[in-house]
Amino acid sequence: MWIQRQIRPVLERIAAQRPVVLLTGARQSGKTSLLETAFASHGYVSLDEPLEAEQAEQAGAHFLERHPPPVIVDEVQYAPGLLRVLKYAVDRERERCGQYLLTGSQKFALMQGVSESLAGRVAILELHSLSLGEIEGVRGPIDNRPALLEALWRGGYPELLARDLAPPRFYADYVATYLERDVRQALNVRNLRDFDRFLRLCATRTGQLLNMNGLAGDVGVSPNTIRSWLSVLEASNVVLLLPPYFANLGKRLVKSPKLYFLDTGLLCHLLGMRRPDALGDSALLGALFETLVAGQLVRAFENRGQRAPLYFYRDHHGNEIDFVIPEGTRAHLIECKWAQTPTLGRGPATVATAFGEERVLSLSCVTPSRTSTQTASGLQLRNPVDFDWLAGDDVAGAA
Repeated sequence: MWIQRQIRPVLERIAAQRPVVLLTGARQSGKTSLLETAFASHGYVSLDEPLEAEQAEQAGAHFLERHPPPVIVDEVQYAPGLLRVLKYAVDRERERCGQYLLTGSQKFALMQGVSESLAGRVAILELHSLSLGEIEGVRGPIDNRPALLEALWRGGYPELLARDLAPPRFYADYVATYLERDVRQALNVRNLRDFDRFLRLCATRTGQLLNMNGLAGDVGVSPNTIRSWLSVLEASNVVLLLPPYFANLGKRLVKSPKLYFLDTGLLCHLLGMRRPDALGDSALLGALFETLVAGQLVRAFENRGQRAPLYFYRDHHGNEIDFVIPEGTRAHLIECKWAQTPTLGRGPATVATAFGEERVLSLSCVTPSRTSTQTASGLQLRNPVDFDWLAGDDVAGAA
């Protein structure tokens, strides 16, 4: 079963404009399938095959002779030396676009080589697991709470839905085969039991401020080790570290971020939830829903080829807004509530007042089962399934 991806028009347009396109994303997010479907006339080679990777690394020019453009080169992080050779190959025919389409699942091993060798020659896009809108295209409308809980529990990895696989088995294999392999290669982790405990403790902290020292103490490793492991998860598109919003950019970089998982199916697996009905009674349901919304917001921008300009806001008095999307000196404020009839309390209004009425472009509350409506107070209630409203002109310059 082929699942139509929302990023495809952007991918095809950019490939017609740039000589090299790098499509990054978590393992099993569908990068290879998307490129092979959208660019069926391109050649294909995978550097997952050790002999191909060795030749690409040691004899890049000969490798490109064997695989001339236009070509898809899969998992290019296994041969970083190839990027230098690609630079010279591209410069010989700079006007030819879409020559080399690359994929990579390990940005920590890849982006330095890209920035050094292909600066000004490469466009970089990120592909995540399926959005709720894409899932609707496969499984039908997500228009009630049970359907949303099912989608939240199942997650969005394309193979999982296309083959109707059992999520517990799929995610157990995913953790063992992909996450642990990537971490071993990147950081030479010796004790996978510690790393597994780290993953599961991160899952219990989704939607919370990240406390490196507390997490390190619970896992039994040093804060520097936690920092290294988190950098791998973030670079692998497994987690999102959401920075706080400050008008002062420097403060955004040094204050504690919030931690979110980018696929809720993997998150539910790490939390030990083996059935979707287990979510309804969970004390973590609010955090799970907030995590889902964070992932949908990220996808709404990334699927348009834009970096998600996403932050959270919390003041010294504990007043907070879950998500802030800046647009210049103004911003969209978004709160998440699972409740059937959300009660926002004073926090969002206090934050909106602190921002200044003239600086608040919109104040929205995302709920599970309400379509986009406006209350008497001007608050927009929105359904998390569809974030098309983000594509409007009002946020076109936000990314």
